[in-house]
Amino acid sequence: MTDVNDMLPDVTVLDSAGTAVNLAALKGPLVLYFYPKADTPGCTNEAKDFTALASEFGALGCPVYGMSKDKPAKLAKFAAKYDLNVTLLSDEASDATEKMGAWVEKSMYGKSYMGIDRSTYLVGKDGKVKQVWRKVKVKDHAAEVLAAAKALG
Repeated sequence: MTDVNDMLPDVTVLDSAGTAVNLAALKGPLVLYFYPKADTPGCTNEAKDFTALASEFGALGCPVYGMSKDKPAKLAKFAAKYDLNVTLLSDEASDATEKMGAWVEKSMYGKSYMGIDRSTYLVGKDGKVKQVWRKVKVKDHAAEVLAAAKALG
């Protein structure tokens, strides 16, 4: 499980265009958030909230990446449908999701299943995770992450 002061794992995923992206090679500061499934209400609102603040994150030199297990083509469709201005990443194999600790046991209607924990990682200029949010509630989350990114300096 990736936590504060850890580096991002050496895992390669695909972006919405199908281009390989190695997490360990990404330069901070950056935001990496995990969401369960593209084009569902909570995930759509979270992506739209980060998109609404994209220029402010950009002014900090802090790109925002959203990751799910959706296929790149679905992510591209999702981004186009809502005019999203964040980089969406596909982790179909769950390599990054598991190494980051975002693949967890969940429960709904008394049944247990494995799924993505809505979580966010703020990475500093040194490449180390500076803050982790787990079990994220979407409302006001993007603004909270932006405030934390501004505090990094």
